[in-house]
Amino acid sequence: MHPIGQENVVAVILAGGEGTRLRPYTEIVPKPMFPIGCEEKPLLEHIICWLKRFGIKEFVLLVGYKWKQIRNYFGDGSRHGVSIRYSLDDEEYHGTGGALLKAFKNGLFKDNTILVWYGDIIAPINIYDLLSFHRNRESDATVVLADRYQVPVGVARVGDEDNVVELVEKPWLNLYVSIGVMVLESQILKNVENSLGKSFDIMGDLVPWIIKRGHKVKAYIYRGVWYDVGSLERYVKINYDAIKQFLCE
Repeated sequence: MHPIGQENVVAVILAGGEGTRLRPYTEIVPKPMFPIGCEEKPLLEHIICWLKRFGIKEFVLLVGYKWKQIRNYFGDGSRHGVSIRYSLDDEEYHGTGGALLKAFKNGLFKDNTILVWYGDIIAPINIYDLLSFHRNRESDATVVLADRYQVPVGVARVGDEDNVVELVEKPWLNLYVSIGVMVLESQILKNVENSLGKSFDIMGDLVPWIIKRGHKVKAYIYRGVWYDVGSLERYVKINYDAIKQFLCE
């Protein structure tokens, strides 16, 4: 396994979803372009700025739905001091995994270490630490996991004769949960199509496949604040004071 230097890392951001949970707003603006923070810059811009702080200069955006808005805003990345290339979803390659595979087969990050970041995730992760963790453990894939998860509904404990003995609204559970960020050695993708085809999910299909193949998959435990901005409820509840270091304002 080749050593990881920032010059060998390509950030791959998934920015092609339709954002169905944010309708009707996403009928006009794609989810990665939703305004965030006091300056109302696009969510995707904050992600790019955050990764750039850690020396990441090469970006591949996996785009589809209303992708021209994204391209027209970011262009080739020169305005932000980075290089941006685009891989457009099509009818042949489906799902997050299919989009990743298409970009790989088109030579956008061959022999690189890939930093995968879902385009609706806000998480001020220390990228230096994450990449060092991945390198030092000689990992084929490193999945970023939060150490707890807040259930979005009330959780009840039911006793005898169907008595509700306890009800906790939106409790925090001590579970390791994926937050949509991972590091992956691109060579892993060379043989994935033979098993998973051209339509699959990264977290739901690719990572389990990597584990079953006997590759080394490590967990990077992240204990900081993070937001999945995939729904209107979560979007309006963002605590900007908690993520002010993440914002490029």
